Amino acid sequence: MKRREPVKRDPLEAAIETALRPGQFIDWRMGSMFTSELDRVAAQIHQFVSTDPERAVSLYESLLAGCYEKAEEIDDDGYFGDFVEGLYCGWVKARQAAGADPDKTVSLLLDRMENDPYGYTFELEREAVKVLDTAGLSAFERAVRTLFEAKDKAGQARRRWGEVLRAIYARQQDVPAYVAVCHKTALSAEDCLVLAGMHQERKPDEALAWVERGLLLDKKTTNESYAGDDLAKLKRELLARLGRADVALAEAWAEFQKAPSKYRYEELMRFVPKAEVSLWHAKALDAAERGNLGSRIELLLETQEKERLVRCIQETSDSALESLSHYITEPAAELLADPHPELAARVFRAMGMRILCAKKSKYYHEALENFEDVKNCYARANLPKKWEAVVAQVCREHYRKVGFMPGFERLVAGQSPAQRLSYLERARKRWLPRGS
Repeated sequence: MKRREPVKRDPLEAAIETALRPGQFIDWRMGSMFTSELDRVAAQIHQFVSTDPERAVSLYESLLAGCYEKAEEIDDDGYFGDFVEGLYCGWVKARQAAGADPDKTVSLLLDRMENDPYGYTFELEREAVKVLDTAGLSAFERAVRTLFEAKDKAGQARRRWGEVLRAIYARQQDVPAYVAVCHKTALSAEDCLVLAGMHQERKPDEALAWVERGLLLDKKTTNESYAGDDLAKLKRELLARLGRADVALAEAWAEFQKAPSKYRYEELMRFVPKAEVSLWHAKALDAAERGNLGSRIELLLETQEKERLVRCIQETSDSALESLSHYITEPAAELLADPHPELAARVFRAMGMRILCAKKSKYYHEALENFEDVKNCYARANLPKKWEAVVAQVCREHYRKVGFMPGFERLVAGQSPAQRLSYLERARKRWLPRGS
């Protein structure tokens, strides 16, 4: 009997198998790190797309198969799904570089999109249309149009293939075909945004008409839509381009007044004439005083309005400061630490109290750092009594927090409560499982 020759494995398949960690469950804390390891393998495969595309195709297929096999062993928080979506795009590029039949590529892609048990190909068309070449995009359009027009395709299936056709026609910049699909399903505010974008460069007046139509549709819907803000922003751009900058400015100002923020401030100032920048800047800051506290502080930090920031902190109660995210309060405290240590101490105190009141034990080391900053700031301001008041409050309200109080007591006694951890040390302490 003739001896069968062993099948030769691609050397990179061993790296694929190692990176997939067969049999090991990947919980959500390790998802990003696990996907990073897979990214390195995928990068190696990508190098073969230009030099040995047939090998790249085979390796992409092996890695995709491995990912589906791994799906039951991972608590995916989105990283892994995004990675698999990227693999499909790499696989398409490799098949195109290898000269594969576009219809066959599309057939294989659609088969997976229709039969994906884990949903990794949901809305894959949005990225696939970006990597398909002209022949591939045409093949994709033909195949999907057949599915869309099939008599047995109704309801949800018809809507699904209609969405895929929209992605294709948007990529092809085929306005009539895109509109035709909308007529057969339903026109949405998102559709109007896409159609306005297609007309934006050559026919800004038609683009504006689509924007206005989209805004009307957006007002009628009860569901939250990302299109509303984007349509309003595009409308202002088109108005300015069509010589109606004064109308664009008026609309940007109305939006800012409804909900002042640093982002709407930036949008407002885009349409302000250069000679009026100072005037509108002052108007915006005055209007922001009537808005959300967190957004107001963010705006004052963004515009480096230190005097207004000082007044804002002075007028804000301790409880209101405690309600703010540390993403807002930390930059404010650091900015105020040297010129206004007493105010900085109040902000640092609010950061520490926010952690303690929320009972977030894994952040207690950060709370200790906040209270150390409180102590230092009150010392620079020569206000020891205020530090003593903070100590009394913490001891009275949080004495049962055994994970926090020993370090706090060392701080009060004049010792370092704990060695300050570096960013990576804090990250490892927070996210990596014990014993790793």
